[in-house]
Amino acid sequence: MIVKTSGHGLNLRQSFINKAEQRMQKFDRFFNEEPEGAVNVDLEKDRYTVEVTVKSRRFFFRTERTSTDLDSAFREAVDTMMRQIVKNKSKLGNRVKAKEVDLAGEEMDLTPDSDVEQEYTIAKEKRFAVEPMSEQEAILQMNMLGHTFFMFRNAETNEINVVYRRHDNTYGLLVPVN
Repeated sequence: MIVKTSGHGLNLRQSFINKAEQRMQKFDRFFNEEPEGAVNVDLEKDRYTVEVTVKSRRFFFRTERTSTDLDSAFREAVDTMMRQIVKNKSKLGNRVKAKEVDLAGEEMDLTPDSDVEQEYTIAKEKRFAVEPMSEQEAILQMNMLGHTFFMFRNAETNEINVVYRRHDNTYGLLVPVN
């Protein structure tokens, strides 16, 4: 696994970078192809926010944890990532192997429990015209509707895009890649 680490508001210690790369390598065992990993650390006041992302072909796993201790925030994020992969293993099909080793080195059974299986239910379907507009107009429309995301046709590229409100009250833009 290729792991990229970055710190915002702090310089990451080499010992933390080495530990992060080592622990992230354990996720290699879950995928048939080599995944990409990223560990981003933000320091705000005295709180560390660690975001861990693993990308494997079409699948993205992402988790974020905040703590006053950098190591515990990272450990919690990696543990949450492990649970996400295990929980969704059956839905991912053969992309995730059936029996692997957890991050502590202990063997664990990843075969799905039948009572844990869940079906995703679509409660409502909504159809609407996707109008060409700028990103700024889409954000304005989203805010006027009181939504946290808004799908629109980008007037510059003529592609379907999505703008969304992030937890830190900034905005994100989803753009399809072919």
